[in-house]
Amino acid sequence: MNKSIKITKMQGLGNDFVVIDYDEYQKSGLEMAELAKKICDRNFGIGADGMIIPDLTTKETDIGWYFYNSDGTTAQMCGNGMRCFAKYVYDKGYVKKSEFTVKTLAGIIKPKLLENGEVTVDMGAPILENSKIPYLAQENNKLKIADRIFDINPVSMGNPHCVIFTDENPLEFAQHYGADIEQHPSFPEKTNVEFVKVISPAEIEMRVWERGCGITLACGTGACASVVQGILNNLTQSKVKVNLLGGSLIVEWRGNKGNPHEHVFMTGSANYVFEANYYL
Repeated sequence: MNKSIKITKMQGLGNDFVVIDYDEYQKSGLEMAELAKKICDRNFGIGADGMIIPDLTTKETDIGWYFYNSDGTTAQMCGNGMRCFAKYVYDKGYVKKSEFTVKTLAGIIKPKLLENGEVTVDMGAPILENSKIPYLAQENNKLKIADRIFDINPVSMGNPHCVIFTDENPLEFAQHYGADIEQHPSFPEKTNVEFVKVISPAEIEMRVWERGCGITLACGTGACASVVQGILNNLTQSKVKVNLLGGSLIVEWRGNKGNPHEHVFMTGSANYVFEANYYL
């Protein structure tokens, strides 16, 4: 019989992840990127948008993580993944308090478990400087993709995002144009792409093409990026309900063009799906 490792499947608004303890990962004998591609495959593996492994060795924060997309690439941050991770490590006893710090490639992130089972994550301040997103500026921030010219709003929430506001069907736009925008030379590290329809100043609809994943049911950092750009473009207020394919998030940002350094706070669900032995 093939060797097996213990895994936990979790999801936040349908954005799904396989969580593996580090000692279980070591049993696999695979590099993390290789295991992520294998285990996230929806036909030959568990099926997930990403793989998360807690890092208990970090000294500068309460805990750290390793995060991999389904294609084996690393991501600096993942909002839905962070909520699932926070619930997992708290329930496992790896952290003893409901609010704690996590070391990520995007810096230190602070999740807080709420009494109603949801998780609020302090996502830090948005990054608007082109070189730090990174984004190679196009004239008037216009991008020609196939038959369309898009007005784009680049921003980083620890990972790069390209927010596009539209009155048309945002899912169709994501399906037709997401991949080309993700890989456009203007984004040296590729980008996540959000198509956003404003319903009211307090509510938006967002569809996302995630870097390294394609269309997903939800993207926490993308929701935050969309609200930041909604505020900067005078389209939304500071607290916004973001409707995604997998459900809704509440995102709050009290910053503006004159004060872009305020932190973004995201609140939403995180749920267990199952625990299992995965045979390699």
